[in-house]
Formats: sequence, C-alpha cells, structure tokens
Amino acid sequence: MKKKRINKIIDLLKINQPIYYESTDDFSFSNGKKMSKTWADYIRLDCEHGNINSDKIGEFMEGLAKGGPTKSGHKTPAVIAELPFPGLNEKIVEANSWMVNHLLAKGVHGLVLCHATQKKAVEYFVRSTRFRFRKNKLKGLRGHGGHKLATKIWGINEKKYMELCDPWPLNPNGELILGIKMENATAAKNSLKTSSVPGICFGEYGLGDMSMDLGYKIKPSFPLPKKIEKIRKLVWDNCKKNKKYFLGIIKKNNYKQLIDKGMMFCRAYEKKTADLAKKYTKRPKSW
Repeated sequence: MKKKRINKIIDLLKINQPIYYESTDDFSFSNGKKMSKTWADYIRLDCEHGNINSDKIGEFMEGLAKGGPTKSGHKTPAVIAELPFPGLNEKIVEANSWMVNHLLAKGVHGLVLCHATQKKAVEYFVRSTRFRFRKNKLKGLRGHGGHKLATKIWGINEKKYMELCDPWPLNPNGELILGIKMENATAAKNSLKTSSVPGICFGEYGLGDMSMDLGYKIKPSFPLPKKIEKIRKLVWDNCKKNKKYFLGIIKKNNYKQLIDKGMMFCRAYEKKTADLAKKYTKRPKSW
C-alpha cells in the first residue's frame, strides 16, 4: 500500500482500517522526536487539560518532523489537538477561535471540539478551520499568513497548503480531520443535529465528562452502567445516520465486537490491544 495523503488517518479510512491513537501533554521537541516512531496512527494533543502554548506545540511538531518519516512513509504521524474551550454555543467558539488559528499554524492535522452542544457552535468551529476563499457550504473564516511552519511540517509549499488545509471529507482533497465530543446530556440529545454538520469526520460521547454530567464522581469502568451505555448508543447511532465515524474505547475482550459494529476511531490504552485489533482487520504490516 502506497502513501497517497499527508494525513495517515485518511489513507487508512479509505481502505476501511480502524484508527488508533495515543495522547500526550508533553509538547517538547524531544518528545516530538521520540513520538515520531509511535505505534499509533495519530497523536492526540491534550490541550483541553494541559498546555495550550502554541510555540511549544510548534516545537513538538518540529520534533516529529525531525524524527520522521513514519514506518508507513508519512512525513509525521497525524496530530489532532483537543481544544480547551467548550462548544456549548456559537459565541464561545467565536471568542476562542484564535486558538484554532494558532494550532493550525503549527501544522497539526486536525482538531477536536469538546462539549459540542449546539449545531451553530459546530458550524462555526468548522468555518474557523477553513480559509476565507472557501465560499461553498460553510464559508471560511481563517485568514492569510502565519502558516509558514505548517508548510514545513507538511512538506509542501504555501500554494499547496492553502489547497489542502481544509476539512475532509467535506473537501475530498482536504487533509484536516475534525472531531466533536458530545460529552454532556444536552449534547447527546442534540447529537443528531451536531453530527450532521459537514466537515465533521468523527464524533464521540466522552465517557469521563458524560458520566460526571450524569452524577458519577469517578468514571465508571467496563461493563458500563446501562444509562451510560444507552447514551453511547444514541450518540453512535446518530453519527451513523449522518455518515460520521465514531470514536470509543476498546479493550482486549471487546475489540472484535466493537470493530464489527463499525467503530473506526479507537482509544486502545495498551499497544497490545491495538496490535490484536490490527491483526483482526488484516492491517498491512508496514502500517
């Protein structure tokens, strides 16, 4: 299998292979270089609870590029940053959209909006990732300049970057992956509307925050309580209805069942679990 995209996630989704990630809040150059050889398909930057220093994230991205390429031949692993502000309403997203600009300027390959509760908030999130010359469907809001490092990380010139830095699959040629966490009770109820927004690739229900919203002080372990399982099913079903992928946690005793049900974005806390799942779906060894 030959690399066709900058973003490894898209390459894998196109051959119906589930995606696996690991997280970090260490945004040093040295950790970037170390994680350039990660077993995961993408790295999730924990900006929600950790550091939002975009300059440090830039150093991390440069470390990834320095340590690359990946085993699959990509310049770097894909990187998705989890935003620290909630998508409770459009005004909150608008006021904090400068963070979207800063993170994209450092060369990340995607973003996740937490507590995505209202459709208009999600629409503004998508628009904030798109350049202003994008007039179709969701008009872009991102301005020119500031993406010099991003072109270096992606290994392309400015013109090509302007063409490719757009949400996939809204733009079939786009290289950005956008996700939403519908991680409170209201967000779950609204998930059919929010997950319908063009430009969103995947959704999740966020076990930790969702369980807290339902009154749990500590995140429940598996098997999940029935009321949480019911909400997970609701969000997952609504993602399916809108042809969006779903992200969830997999374990050694359930990965086959969940993958057979269509889970494509997977949080495997152990590499061994991901390796078993990759073998189960006959993942090409070089990937």
